[in-house]
Amino acid sequence: MGQDQTRHRIGILGAGNIFGRYVEGLRNFPELELVRVADVDPARAKQAAADHSVPAWGDDTELLGDDSVEVIINITPPQFHAQTVIAALEAGKHVYAEKPLATTIEDGKAVLEAARRCGRLLGSAPDTFLGSAIQTARHALDAGLIGEPVGASAFVRHTRAETWHPDPRALFQPGAGPVLDMGPYYVAALVNCLGPVRSVAAATRIGAPKRTVTSPGRVVDEIDVEVSTHASAVLTFASGAIGTVLMSADVWDTELPRIEIYGTEGTLALPNPNFFDGNVRVKRHNDTEWEVLSPVVGLFGAVDSPEQLRRGLGVQDLVGALGGGPHRANPEFAFHTLEVLTSFDASQEEGRFIELESTCERPQPRQSL
Repeated sequence: MGQDQTRHRIGILGAGNIFGRYVEGLRNFPELELVRVADVDPARAKQAAADHSVPAWGDDTELLGDDSVEVIINITPPQFHAQTVIAALEAGKHVYAEKPLATTIEDGKAVLEAARRCGRLLGSAPDTFLGSAIQTARHALDAGLIGEPVGASAFVRHTRAETWHPDPRALFQPGAGPVLDMGPYYVAALVNCLGPVRSVAAATRIGAPKRTVTSPGRVVDEIDVEVSTHASAVLTFASGAIGTVLMSADVWDTELPRIEIYGTEGTLALPNPNFFDGNVRVKRHNDTEWEVLSPVVGLFGAVDSPEQLRRGLGVQDLVGALGGGPHRANPEFAFHTLEVLTSFDASQEEGRFIELESTCERPQPRQSL
């Protein structure tokens, strides 16, 4: 039987913690057909396939050699992103990679070069900026609802992973920490709303050098911290707006907002950018109350429900680009996000503003309702 040309056959590389989130999310899109899961541990791939009714399973070599697979979703740990993305591109696959695109600027450049050399499309998480919340905020800004954007603030607080993740070691190793683990959601939202960043100045440090793990079913009781867990930065956008950013795994409790954007005529308040949907509020200078804006695109899932943990909108974005549509979660956007975030430690180490080499276009807005 020939392949249905209206569907895109998808393989997932990696059967770890977020595999199920992609499986559930892909089911939202009938044009995306998940046909294979692969892992360096074939037994884990076999179990994932059985748990989620995926037809085929095996190791990475089998996935790369499966000519029926058109797109690979790479959800391997961050330190393996560059090498596995490049291998998939060289195998002739289009690739959608989890964030971050890579863990270093050098590896990020190698990934972009491989995509150009192989003539394949490359997309990268986060894709939550494609959801109704950040798209609604973007629409409000483009409509001039708060005037000219002057500044912004963003606050990444601790996910408390030690209390719920069975093995959070990778979250405190190179390629993660609050900056590269959660930071991409916030920077992607800000760049989508305000455009590219011109320079970064930051101070970073490690809070507690060891962390106690209390999660049910944990496989380790204590972890060593190898990356900065508290970072404060100033982002100067090419537009002239100035962002104040705090990203920390040491802030357990706070009343700070997730993201606010300040304009000459008002303030825009955004929800957690790790989720696709949520209330976007505005208060103009003459208003007495905050107003909740109506979403400009349909909801990805029910707000404040596990549906917000699903993934897949970025994969739909990639296959739409295969058909000639706009590619919003594109490699230049992902690389720019990576350079912004890796500049935090570089600024700390060098004691100066880091002028960014990369830039990107603001992604095209999604079609309004």
